[in-house]
Amino acid sequence: MVKIVECVPNFSEGRDQKKVERIMSVIKNNNEIKLVNYEADADYNRTVVTLIGDPEKMIDALMDLTSVCLKEIDLTKHSGEHARMGAIDVIPFIPISGIKMSECVEYSEILANKIGETFNIPVFLYAEAAKQEDRVKLPTIRKGEFEGMEEKIKNPHWKPDFGPAKRHPSFGSVAVGVRDFLIAYNIDIETDDEKKTNQFARAIRGSSGGFQYIQAGPVYLENRGHTQVTMNILNYKKNPIYRIFETVKMEAKRYGFNVPSAEIVGLVPKDALVRSLRYYYGVENKIFDKEMSIDEVVEGCIKYLKFRDFDQTKIIDYFL
Repeated sequence: MVKIVECVPNFSEGRDQKKVERIMSVIKNNNEIKLVNYEADADYNRTVVTLIGDPEKMIDALMDLTSVCLKEIDLTKHSGEHARMGAIDVIPFIPISGIKMSECVEYSEILANKIGETFNIPVFLYAEAAKQEDRVKLPTIRKGEFEGMEEKIKNPHWKPDFGPAKRHPSFGSVAVGVRDFLIAYNIDIETDDEKKTNQFARAIRGSSGGFQYIQAGPVYLENRGHTQVTMNILNYKKNPIYRIFETVKMEAKRYGFNVPSAEIVGLVPKDALVRSLRYYYGVENKIFDKEMSIDEVVEGCIKYLKFRDFDQTKIIDYFL
């Protein structure tokens, strides 16, 4: 069986479109892997790239991407709403077909070693690839961000898994790991009050007593003039999207804030969407077909989950 992995590298540039395109050119010119999509966000000053392909060919492509990001991005001159510690901040491997999680861990270690040796960049392994318990969660590794890593990495406990125990002066450091599907999901709130939006984030965030598999926080989007509850859903089967969306809507209603829309960043499995649509079909007492087409899923998500900028190409199954 052919081995297929998904990789979702995030690099720290989302405002200079010419620079984004220069960086992406090494991926667009690579015929060995499939570029599914890439999304640059000016507020976050970050671009999320989704790739699918053979794991060995993927490593070659990611090395090319690292090389160009090293040339193009200087984090001493970078700012944005999203936390970051590296020019390429994170590179997760996700098993798709014909490959086990343990095999992905091996490929992630190969990539981490190559980045460390070739570019003199410190690399931390996280999630399923983590060698230490407190490196499983990415926010723990990234705490302090690029600026704080200069001192943090001098602590023997935070010696990187690969590369030098010294922050690269312009690139910073990078986290490479293996995980299941992580859904990057943001809910729009029609207010500029970030403190109130943080209350909604606390209501769903696992570390604050909310949902176990949710990492969430508030962010103000200057380009849109409103805030978001921005989050990662680490396990959509145990924390379905509809439950999170309805909880935030309920909390926002207390203050009279409208929740007009939401967005998926990167890709989402069809199964995650179908599981949430089942709830809304049940509320309306409509006949539910779990084998519904991708077009029907898109229509339902726009209607019930208020997804904006959403179409077939946001669903991983469309490409498989």
